[in-house]
Amino acid sequence: MSSSSPIASQHANQSTLPPVIVGIAGCSGSGKTTLAHELARALGGIHFPLDNYYLDLSYLAPAERIRQNFDDPALIESSLFVRHVAALARGEAIERPLYDFATYTRISGRTETIGPVRLLIVEGLFALVYADLLPLYQLRVYVETPDELCFERRLRRDVVERGRTPESVRSQYDSTVRPACIEWVRPSAVHADLTLDGAEDLDFKVEQVVAKMRQRGLLEAVL
Repeated sequence: MSSSSPIASQHANQSTLPPVIVGIAGCSGSGKTTLAHELARALGGIHFPLDNYYLDLSYLAPAERIRQNFDDPALIESSLFVRHVAALARGEAIERPLYDFATYTRISGRTETIGPVRLLIVEGLFALVYADLLPLYQLRVYVETPDELCFERRLRRDVVERGRTPESVRSQYDSTVRPACIEWVRPSAVHADLTLDGAEDLDFKVEQVVAKMRQRGLLEAVL
């Protein structure tokens, strides 16, 4: 039997009004994750990243796992992700998988209970790529950030937080990260209702999203 840890229990007894679902996409280093975190914090929502839905690679040897291209949308179990977002959109709860990024595997027998929620912030490289997700959003946001700034942020994060060398970060960025941005992520910006400048101040970006939500009458269902 799988065990689960509840998240968003503060919303468990909320009314059955449909939740507001916001999708946020952008290239790696664009600032989309920071924006999603801050919006969820400011508005009492749940940050729901695609990263939890990477495929379980436990069937591969560890040396093979690290050679996979994690900037390819095929590495995400998109069918499960869409089913879970659709269930949350209906006011249901779901059991979200837990992913161990150190081993590139899902944690066996454990999940997180999510929902019901008032506000769901779906965030990830491919949040605007999967066609079945698009109708589930009430607002679609794309964070447009210059490539140079994306790399600077990625370099700083990977060196400081993950102990990697600048050379390895540059190699991965050139071989998989930037090509994925060009092939998949940037073209998905055409689906956005709101495009933000990723170089702008975080507070200003949050204000723009909140203003768009207010304009669309979405804040009333959240606050």
